[in-house]
Amino acid sequence: MSRFSPILSLLIALAATALAAPEKVKTLEIGSPAPDFSLPGVDGKTHALAEYADSQLLVIIFTCNHCPDAVAAQERIKSLTADYKEKGVAVVAISGNDPLALQLWELGWSVYGDSFEEMKAHAKEQNYNFPYLYDGDTQKTTLAYGAQATPHVFVFDQKRILRYQGRLDNGRRNSGPASENNTRDALDLLLAGKKIPEKQQTSRVFGCSTKWNWKRELAQQKAKEWDDLKVTVDPLDPATAKSLRANKTEKIRLINVWSTTCGPCVAEFPDLVETYIRYQNRPFELITISTDPADKAPAVEMFLQKHHAALSSKTAPSLKEERRRTNNYHYRSDDLDALADALDPEWQGPLPHTLLIAPGGKILFRLTGQIDPIDLRRKIIAQIRSSE
Repeated sequence: MSRFSPILSLLIALAATALAAPEKVKTLEIGSPAPDFSLPGVDGKTHALAEYADSQLLVIIFTCNHCPDAVAAQERIKSLTADYKEKGVAVVAISGNDPLALQLWELGWSVYGDSFEEMKAHAKEQNYNFPYLYDGDTQKTTLAYGAQATPHVFVFDQKRILRYQGRLDNGRRNSGPASENNTRDALDLLLAGKKIPEKQQTSRVFGCSTKWNWKRELAQQKAKEWDDLKVTVDPLDPATAKSLRANKTEKIRLINVWSTTCGPCVAEFPDLVETYIRYQNRPFELITISTDPADKAPAVEMFLQKHHAALSSKTAPSLKEERRRTNNYHYRSDDLDALADALDPEWQGPLPHTLLIAPGGKILFRLTGQIDPIDLRRKIIAQIRSSE
């Protein structure tokens, strides 16, 4: 089983295929015709420019799953689609990001990455009411339009001549209504048969930069830097376990109790480490506790090294405040009842056992058994958002 998700595993295998960086990505100029495209959609169909020939106006939005600006904008894009559908406006979203060019920490604001399969899941969960197309493999369409960031909007008239390009609005990472609605203003003028004033024809795009495939090399480099980090483990006693459970930090704390001889523990461990790397820049930390016998200390350390269960530099400062040295622990006593009483009295003993703990010690989620990483990440993201 791969240590990380298929995205990162493929990254290592395919990094050598990354293209050279283009000299300059040039955004389509006002007055230009819409570049043609033929791209697969999350609905299982292939979509082309000609498909929208009957629409009075066409809005093409380059967006993605992972970017916090794109995540916040998705409800506003859905509202735009619904509000203008009967007015003859078609809205099409395209993800032009190469999923292999993403560093794991860049996924810290989302449940999913930008692979085509993850786009399907994300669109279904979010009830997208517009076509969502994938251009991450070749990026030919994204380059033809010159999409700089996510989201980046292009509005075409009935002759498919570009009349507006830039931001959706000024909402940025606020999921609520925006106070400046650039795209809606452009559509309203065009629908009224008016020309968009020159100063309103373009706007700056604020969002995550397009993940061009030539960025794969950097993603691979950052993955290697993580692999090279030192992995540590300390003995654990009931008093320290009780302190960890109390979580007097401002971070969400994920505690996983495991053993090297537990099949589900071994199977889920790569997902736990990947989850930690994803959310290391957010108020989140992972703590692992091995219950292997004391004489298995070398095996515990070897397992943690193998799975690169390192400590992020983003987490290290809070450890100093708690006077801790590591995020990995080995409970070497045979008195497992004492550990259960200190950590979670509801735990009956089977492994693995996972707790998601809010600041102040409230248990948000507990599970005895192998985690579903997607479900776990949903819970982490939901808690982070509720606390922001």
